[in-house]
Amino acid sequence: MSIAKRGRLYHLRRRVPRRYRSIEPRETVWISLHTDSETVARSKADRAWSQMIEAWEARLAGNSADAEARYEAARDLARARGFRYLDAGAVAKLPIEEVVERVEAIPAPANQPDAIEAAALLGTVPEPRITVTKALELYWTLAKEKTLGKSEDQLRRWEAPRKKAVKNFVAVVGNKEIANITRDDMLDFRQHWLDRIEAGEVTANSANKDLIHLGDVLKTVNTMKRLGLSLPLGELSFKEGEKQTRPPFSEDWIRTRLLAPGALDGLNWQARALLLGMINTGYRPFEGAALTADTIRLDCDVPHISIEAEGRQLKSHYARRVIPLTGVSLEAIKQFPEGFPRYRDRATLSAVVNKFLRANGLLETPRHSMYSLRHGFEDRMLAAGIDDRIRRDLFGHRLDRERYGKGASLEHVATLVARIAF
Repeated sequence: MSIAKRGRLYHLRRRVPRRYRSIEPRETVWISLHTDSETVARSKADRAWSQMIEAWEARLAGNSADAEARYEAARDLARARGFRYLDAGAVAKLPIEEVVERVEAIPAPANQPDAIEAAALLGTVPEPRITVTKALELYWTLAKEKTLGKSEDQLRRWEAPRKKAVKNFVAVVGNKEIANITRDDMLDFRQHWLDRIEAGEVTANSANKDLIHLGDVLKTVNTMKRLGLSLPLGELSFKEGEKQTRPPFSEDWIRTRLLAPGALDGLNWQARALLLGMINTGYRPFEGAALTADTIRLDCDVPHISIEAEGRQLKSHYARRVIPLTGVSLEAIKQFPEGFPRYRDRATLSAVVNKFLRANGLLETPRHSMYSLRHGFEDRMLAAGIDDRIRRDLFGHRLDRERYGKGASLEHVATLVARIAF
């Protein structure tokens, strides 16, 4: 990097990197540092070079065939030159001195104004037309904060319903530009779901989820890309029926059927241990599957597991908790002190267990599932008169009042759970 005076002011002199030869005809550039002080010039040199690199990168992107990339590149290039990107109509309405300032900022080697720079500073790059499928592509980046801390499996399950919602909309309405989506389009999409609800194919809850996910994608892109659109997304949801919750396994069923000798033979050992571990802990299936050597703590006065955000996102901040191990749950977890690699970061545990229980007549009713063990554990705690605060702390639920103090000790909780454990 060379700094030298040209006339009264210092300039930075550097060769043009090979990467930018296609859009920069000069072999060497002289960049004014706008000072006659060598000390100040040296302090400004790195920033001036970085701005030049940013401008070259924006010009490279401006050669892209992708309309979105060209538009973003024009905005970046205008900003690198010290201007805000405005479309040509808005530029024409500026005071004449501001228009002249933009024109004079356009490089013109060999008296030929640079076309890419001119387009960026005079606003002739057309704003991209964002279709519904393009909006989904943009959404993954614009909504990045929603995926922080998610495991690969959690990310897949988070993305799937949004992809499904966009696919369904395109199938019914078409891949319209989001600026052209009308109220009639949204009502047509709603009617599609109403027809399916009336045919008994889906529930109102399922239809509402699709509408919510589609709306999330469109609203996020509209907000983050500053499109300023008035999207016709209001008053589309269906009245949901009474929420169906999984019934709990009864104590008698757990004792005489699930824990009967040989009842779980044929279920792989890791799935079997996770099922038994759930009986006296009530953890969520994916929480059990995510346990590791660090979160399974057997060499303690009170053996316990710790539900933590290890390589995945917790359901909520209330989900972070410790649960004592007792009875059959303790014995099952002891068999796998390193955790359950077969089901870690996979969404297959519940499906495997439920298929086995169904095939072997171990579901108390058709509405029961592995998750019913969690409900059964809560019912047993309720019947035993265990305090609401302790129950919610064990389950990772929000408390409907202020949480005071640290809560019950692990020793005390273990004593209470041991009384209802199998």
